[in-house]
Amino acid sequence: MRIIIFVFLAILPFISMAQYQYPVTKAGNQVDSYHGETIHDPYRWLEDDNSQETKEWVKQENEVTNSYFQNIKYIPKLIDRLNNLYNYPKYSSFFRNGNYFYYYHNSGLQNQSVLYRIKGLNGKPQVVIDPNTLSKDGTTILSGFSLSKNGKYAAVYFSKGGSDWNEGKVMDMTTLQYLPDTLSWIKVSGASWQGNGFYYSRYPAPGGSALASKNENHKVYFHKVGDNQSQDKLIFEDPTSPQSFNIASTSEDESFTFLSRSDRGKGLDGNSLFYIKKGEHNFKPIVPNISDFDYSIIDNYGDDLIITTTEDAPNKKVMAFNIATGKWRTLIPETKNVLQNVSSAGGKLFVTYMVDVTIRAYVYTPDGKMEREIKLPGLGNASGFGGERSDKFVFYTFSSFTYPSSIYKYDIASGKSTLSRKSEIAVNLDDYETHQVFYSSKDGTKIPMFIVYKKGLTLNGKNPTLLYGYGGFNISLTPGFNPLLIPFLEQGGVYAQANLRGGGEYGE
Repeated sequence: MRIIIFVFLAILPFISMAQYQYPVTKAGNQVDSYHGETIHDPYRWLEDDNSQETKEWVKQENEVTNSYFQNIKYIPKLIDRLNNLYNYPKYSSFFRNGNYFYYYHNSGLQNQSVLYRIKGLNGKPQVVIDPNTLSKDGTTILSGFSLSKNGKYAAVYFSKGGSDWNEGKVMDMTTLQYLPDTLSWIKVSGASWQGNGFYYSRYPAPGGSALASKNENHKVYFHKVGDNQSQDKLIFEDPTSPQSFNIASTSEDESFTFLSRSDRGKGLDGNSLFYIKKGEHNFKPIVPNISDFDYSIIDNYGDDLIITTTEDAPNKKVMAFNIATGKWRTLIPETKNVLQNVSSAGGKLFVTYMVDVTIRAYVYTPDGKMEREIKLPGLGNASGFGGERSDKFVFYTFSSFTYPSSIYKYDIASGKSTLSRKSEIAVNLDDYETHQVFYSSKDGTKIPMFIVYKKGLTLNGKNPTLLYGYGGFNISLTPGFNPLLIPFLEQGGVYAQANLRGGGEYGE
């Protein structure tokens, strides 16, 4: 489907729409009123994709499209070109465990990326898990991978046929063989290690069809390597809140276990937080009640827990909660820019902000003092920066509309970034440029939009243009590389990406 869409885009500059008789699309009289504004929605009927009327409309539209494609002789060559453009190596950022560095790699056209590891940064790549071999139809995916602190074991989650149910296994990282441990009915869960086992969340085994049964009574268990699932220790449940999600995690030093609770049944977007020290048995509150505020544990420094929150800070701030005193203090106040992520590595906090839809990255001390800004390769999207307290360097991924996702190594002491892995594509991307404009919404609010085109093209409003916009659910549309746009841009097309209101680019 992706290739078909971009085949259409690539030939768009040559289409004369007047040659084709499109089916009549009736306009209904649907009208809504929002905040005193009257909104006409004449094509609401097309949202019902199960109605016979909509099905007939889709059928007629497809007939017009197919009749056009049948007369285009060079489409097979164009499909080959698109496949060749997409056939380039892709890498994830590295994550370290002991002497090994782990990463995901796709050679080009593989359905799923393969998990590799290397011993030292110059080691020989070794396949850990190849999801492409897990099923004949390619629908079994590697949905989770979590290493024990000593690197001896990994908790591995698999999902089959597009299901959101996960099956858990334990891998011996010396032999890369699976142990007999098998865990079922896992959903909305991590795998957080503590010693010779890990915390995970699951539902009771559903009666009848797993797809039709209600998902209620989400529970946290602790699985010890070598045990049957029936032996797993129940850590937390709350029968009075059957629709809650309950997820456990551990601190890097494994001295704390944290419990995050959210409840879809209460119509609240936030979560509560609890903790227990290793060896204790009863969770103690950090944030006792679920509200619309979000709280996320980043790390601990002694009895100080580093937490990001939206409480009284829609753009997020970083707080410290001291478990000995029960007191909070602000480490990094809220700013006008949205705090995207905070991670911990090398005894530092790595903080990223979104500034007009592009990422800025900074290094802070654990007490909230900003040390420096990380100089990124350009304006675009950057993620990663996580690691362990003993790390001397971290890795991050950078990409933009004209810069394929590449991996950089950041030296914490010197503050310098060096290119570690670059995605090479057989196109001169220097031939293309991106600029950002701001246009006015109805109430005068400035809305950002990126415009991507071939250098030298005159932007006179007469070029074939693909305008893509999204604004909803606090989701941000950030710059990203898509090689399938290149044939369209080569032929004088313009790609515009609008960050519509409703996204998370400027907070909620």
